[in-house]
This record gives sequence, C-alpha cells and structure tokens, in this order.
Amino acid sequence: MRRIFGHCGCLDHQCCSGGWHGYVGYHLYHYVTDDSEHNPGSGDRSSSVPSGQVHRVTKSLRTAVGEVEVTFKLYSDITYVTRPVDPAYQCLHVCVPLKIGGVEVDASNAPIFLAIEVAGYWASKMGGAGGVLGPNASLALASGFVVVCPGCRGSDNVASDGTYYGKAPAAIVDLKSAVRYLHHNDAVMPGDAKKIVSAGGSAGGALSALLGSSGDSELYKPCLDELGAADASDAIFASGCFCPVVDLENADGAYEWMFGTMPLKTGLVDQKLSAELKQAFAEYQLSLGLQGKNGFGTVTAENYDDYLLQTYLVPAATRYLTDLSEEKRAQYLAENPWISWVDGKTSFSWNDYLKHFEKVVGRKYDLPAFDSFSRDSYANLLFGDSKTNGRHFTDFSLRHTTGNPNAAIDDELKKIVKLMNPMYFLSDERAGCAEHWWIRHGTLDPYTSLTVIANLVLALENLGKDVNALMYWDARHGANLDPTAFMQWISDITGYRIAR
Repeated sequence: MRRIFGHCGCLDHQCCSGGWHGYVGYHLYHYVTDDSEHNPGSGDRSSSVPSGQVHRVTKSLRTAVGEVEVTFKLYSDITYVTRPVDPAYQCLHVCVPLKIGGVEVDASNAPIFLAIEVAGYWASKMGGAGGVLGPNASLALASGFVVVCPGCRGSDNVASDGTYYGKAPAAIVDLKSAVRYLHHNDAVMPGDAKKIVSAGGSAGGALSALLGSSGDSELYKPCLDELGAADASDAIFASGCFCPVVDLENADGAYEWMFGTMPLKTGLVDQKLSAELKQAFAEYQLSLGLQGKNGFGTVTAENYDDYLLQTYLVPAATRYLTDLSEEKRAQYLAENPWISWVDGKTSFSWNDYLKHFEKVVGRKYDLPAFDSFSRDSYANLLFGDSKTNGRHFTDFSLRHTTGNPNAAIDDELKKIVKLMNPMYFLSDERAGCAEHWWIRHGTLDPYTSLTVIANLVLALENLGKDVNALMYWDARHGANLDPTAFMQWISDITGYRIAR
C-alpha cells in the first residue's frame, strides 16, 4: 500500500498523520460474508478468524457461578473510519451472544459493552493481544450484552521512517470514531447504541472516563473529520473506570501531596521540589471548588485526608474485615494493631494508613512522577509529537530542565493536554457527558494519588451524575473485585434483561 503523510490542521497532526490511505465503508454487513462454525481450543484467539468475516464461535467463559458455555457471532477486523492511518489498529471486533448455557438469547436490543483494553497509552489491537476477551468483556458476553473490542493507536506507534503517529490525542480520537461507527450502524446491527457502556483500567480507565465526559465535544471534530469518522454521535451512556490515571498535568502535585514524605528505595525525593509541587496541588485543588458529600464542604488540600478517610478508606476497611471469617479477622487485626474494630466498624488515622502503604507497597515513582525530568515516563511519551518521542507537558518540569524560570508549555500542546483530561470537560454541565459512572480503585495502588480518583468522582457528583464509586481495601493497581456487581449495575441502569 502507498504511504501518505498529511494533516487536518488539528493539534500537531497526531490524529491523522503517517499511515495507510484507503476507503473503508461504514456498514458492518459489508464486511461479513462467512457464517461458518468455529470452535476454538483453550489457546485459540479470536484474531485467528479471517479478517472481514463473521464466524459462529463457542467458548467456555468464567462467571461467578462457574464456567458457562457461550455461543456468539464474531464479526472481525472491521475498520471503523474511511481514511485510517493504520487499519491494523483502527478496527474492531463485535461479539453478539446467540446462546448462553445452551439457551438461545436475543441480543437485538442489548447494551453494548465497549471494552477498552489499553495499557500505558500504548497501541491496542482490538481489545488486547490478539483480540482475546478480557475478564470484564467475557463476563459481559455471558451476561447477554453485545461486546465490542476496539483497537486504537498509541504512543508507541512509529512508521518505518521514524515518524510517530499515535501520540495524543490519537487514542481518544480513535475510540470516539469507534463509538460513532456504532451509532451510525445502530439500525442495522445488534445491540442498542443508545446504551453503550465503556470500561477500562489504568490508561484504559482514563480513556473510558474521557469518552464518558467529552461526548460530542466539537474540540475533536477536525481530527474525526480527517479520519473519515461517521457523522454521528460519539457520546456514551455509561462509563466504567478502574484505577483511572487522569488529570496528568496536575497529578505530579497530587502525588507529592500523598507520597512526598514516603521514601523510594534510594531515599526521600528532593523535599524542596516536593514542597513546591504540594503547593501547586493545594492551589489547584482550591480552584476546583469541589463540594464533598454529606455536607462536608469544600474539599481542599488541608482537609482531603479527612475526606478520604470518611468517604473511602474507613468504609473500604470495614467491608474488607466484615467479609473475613472471625479467625481471619482476628489475625488481620493482630497484624495491624493500628486499626480499631468496634461494633463492626473500623477506625484509624491518615498517618497510620500511610505507614501501612509504605510498609506494604511504598512509593512507586521518583519526582516528578508523571512529567519526568528525563522525559521518559509514559505520560511524556503520550504527549510527544510526530518527531519527538517524549515531551514535557507542565511548566514545572520544563522550567526545571531548561533552567528558564519563565519557560511555558506552548499553546498547541496545552490544547492537546486538555483533550486528554476528563476533568477539563467536567467543569460545567455538558449534554454529551454520560449519566452513569462506575469507578473503582485499590487503596494500595501506587500509580497515582487517591485524590486524583476522588476528584473525578467529586466533579461528577457535583454535576448531579449517577456515580457508583468505592475503593478496595489493600488492593493494588488494576483491581476489579466485584465484576458481577458491575454487570448487574449495567443491567439495572439500562433496564436490560436477557431475552430468551
């Protein structure tokens, strides 16, 4: 195929530069012609199905009630834009359940579960390596939902001439294109595009939050138009976010607020720089004006420890200990005497919690955690451009590395950074923002500050959104400890029950 390079005039050309050029129509059924039976073995992958075909697949999927045999139609390798930069990534699989446990089901009006299998903002091929269904996607299929696994470009995409073509905002533009494809084809394909529920973890959780918050924003239109995305909505119904690492341009200060005095194996980070970042976080937090639940008032850097304790940490520890047997509970409390257990409820201090965190996990990142001085963190690489692999995206790191106290990130990059931050779209009510949110995070997750997660929840709650948020006690990055409840939540908010 002929290589082309072009641009749409949008944000450093990362959404559309450097790739293959070709026309791919929108309609799902233009690409699926074979209806053969396919029964993969345990090691088989859905990507083994020939590109552009439909196959009838039977798999045993793990659920809360054990293994369940699910038969579904797999529509594979469907390019979702008409002018793809790289069709190997800008395509999707659609899985439509036909039988669950041997019983025929009708998924014509089922919710669409959009599985975002992205890690580290790297490129993703149709829901992960080879298109294998992840745990949530498998459970969604076994619950009778239509499952869509979109691929997308990422920060590690590089052309043969060394040009980078997956830097921000490529990933979110691709995912929005996939959502537009589903809306455009709603009348001719199974599933209800008015009930799209996205889900992802870590960077995938951040992208799920961004999809949910920025639906139909005009800011992405130039990129979407250049790719030939369908002229349809890119809003979704609900967003599932597991350990979403969001608000990257403010995350360094939040990280120091929580972990500033927690040493790395090599010792404490520079305390003077840590204090500067903490002060920046305090100013940012105050500017948000977020109001806590139950009459707490404005949540600030000075009272955030109290808010986290009463809203997330104490309830998480209480649930955890309640679920243990008496013997195991007594053992856990003996090993953690800093936790008080009275009348079925825990209590402890913020400082004791931090000591527990340090003992079990410890600080993960050097200072700055996200906009690294060496420009080699995944966040630096996300905000690179077509010629530069990693760039600074905050004034703090740019000024430190250049020695220029007046240095500032250029306006074009600032726009890109905003396009990757759901908090930017939650400052006021928007018609395209999803109404329903499921947010989960582990209390021993060292990948970002707890305040980052709590701020996302607060911003949504302050807008009156339906938010189901909690933290898992002693759980680490990527935890998903109540997946069956997640599926039930989807059924409840969509009103869907399996049609047999």
